[in-house]
Amino acid sequence: MPNLIQAAKDQVAALTAAACAKAASAGVLPEAPDISGSIEIPRDPKNGDYASGFAMAAAKAMKQNPRAIGQALLDHLDLTGSYFSSAEMAGPGFLNFRLAPAWYGAVLAAIEAEGDAYGQCDEGHGEKVMVEFVSANPTGPMTIGNARGGVLGDTLASVLQRAGYDVWREFYVNDAGNQVDLFGRSIEARYLQLLHGEDAVPFPEDGYHGDDIRELARLIYEQDGDKYADVPEAERRAAFIAFGLPRNIQRMKEDLERYRIRFDQWFLESSLHESGYVAETVQLLTDGGCTYEKDGALWLRNTDFGAEKDECLRRANGFYTYYAVDIAYHRNKFIERGFDRVINVWGADHHGHAIRFAASMTAPALGLQDKQLDFLIMQMVRLVRGGETVKVSKRTGKALTLGDLLDEISVDACRFFFNAKPNTHLEFDLDLAVRQDSENPVYYVQYAHARICSLIARLAQQGISVPAAADIDPALLSTELEQSLIKSLSQYPEEIRLAARDYDPSRINRYLTALAADFHRFYNGCRILGSEDPTRDARLKLADTVRSVLKNGLQLIGVTAPETM
Repeated sequence: MPNLIQAAKDQVAALTAAACAKAASAGVLPEAPDISGSIEIPRDPKNGDYASGFAMAAAKAMKQNPRAIGQALLDHLDLTGSYFSSAEMAGPGFLNFRLAPAWYGAVLAAIEAEGDAYGQCDEGHGEKVMVEFVSANPTGPMTIGNARGGVLGDTLASVLQRAGYDVWREFYVNDAGNQVDLFGRSIEARYLQLLHGEDAVPFPEDGYHGDDIRELARLIYEQDGDKYADVPEAERRAAFIAFGLPRNIQRMKEDLERYRIRFDQWFLESSLHESGYVAETVQLLTDGGCTYEKDGALWLRNTDFGAEKDECLRRANGFYTYYAVDIAYHRNKFIERGFDRVINVWGADHHGHAIRFAASMTAPALGLQDKQLDFLIMQMVRLVRGGETVKVSKRTGKALTLGDLLDEISVDACRFFFNAKPNTHLEFDLDLAVRQDSENPVYYVQYAHARICSLIARLAQQGISVPAAADIDPALLSTELEQSLIKSLSQYPEEIRLAARDYDPSRINRYLTALAADFHRFYNGCRILGSEDPTRDARLKLADTVRSVLKNGLQLIGVTAPETM
């Protein structure tokens, strides 16, 4: 798919170079060395559609005034068969080019030809990328932070795919370590309390206090009665973990499926321990001279790699730390599974850890010098209703979970709102998310799509169908509203490229909102129904093209494109 904005820029450069060569042959300008002046899109359309700074860039080499160079270029400029209808000089020597109907028609034709593939590019050249996101502990329900991370990670993965990357979505399941042991002890305490009374059995001070733990204990009791009353602690806890973790993981999968998020793999931390991969990785670091022992523990010389402090890899009791497991997990991603790039979507509370961990992954012993580890650090979420912070569910009165939120707010609204700029704090207005007016951004965008669908359906009843791009006269789309709308349509591939480059999927939200605004202005200012047939058909084609791009963008961020509202 040609990027028609870039194609226009390339043509400005080629036309300018050709004019320069003609002027030189005529003796008006000296032979020019290789000069590439800037080519920009002016903010104000009154200054043209594209502006070339060639004359200013060439002034020193040609030893001439930029305006004299600019005039010579204009005198020898041939726009025949190009995307441009005219050019003029402005300011110190800018050449301002104005687009011809051919370019506007080419945009509509390209979008028609590409269909659902419009916006794809090959920025990634098939680079193999893993996006790891959510990765919530399976010891309880998913939180609102997980809800934001889920959307950002999933949408980033979709954007990267459109930009030509080979993308893999992964959920890392922390099914080993201290938190899982505490999970087992928490269920055990609730189970024994069912048998002997809450006052008779103390609950772990740092245990998991949620109702989900009580529910798991109740299910075990209903299934097995007092079977585990006299079983040794280690055996009982292992049984309770084996009972509880799969149920919690399945619940996570169901919530995320409802949220329109599917992972290519749910990777178990326990597999790294069972395979000996953690021990192997730590030994690799030790053999490479990257570790030292202190007080019976094994430490990584992380300050050698630019970090602010060293990190413990193995405690004095022989257990590996979460840090050692993280290193092993990322080595597995790069070495064993061959990813060229790994992107971790983490919360703001992981910012310091991300910096230290990035330093660790440069340890020469790991052999990852040609690999790229990146982080998308998202800021916190504040839910508000009626101007007040919301922390609990109206239904349960407990801490608000992802499941609770989806019971109250549509998936479309959740996904659109949470796909806000990652590095800013998000205030999620629950009242706004359910409003059906233009103040609600997702409603505003979806309404533009539905409005066009209704228009097309109404015309179809009159026997009028959307014409092909080849069957309209783009010269009839001559107003500023129409041309501005077509320019917005042409910007979509570049928005995808930039969203992938900057790890900022929120660009798609902003683009869709702006496109919807451009459409509403066009629709209100340019009559479709009742216009002369050729003008009606051209405007109808433009409206239908907007519909297809709105649908394309909404699907990219996991939001539906309703045909009626």
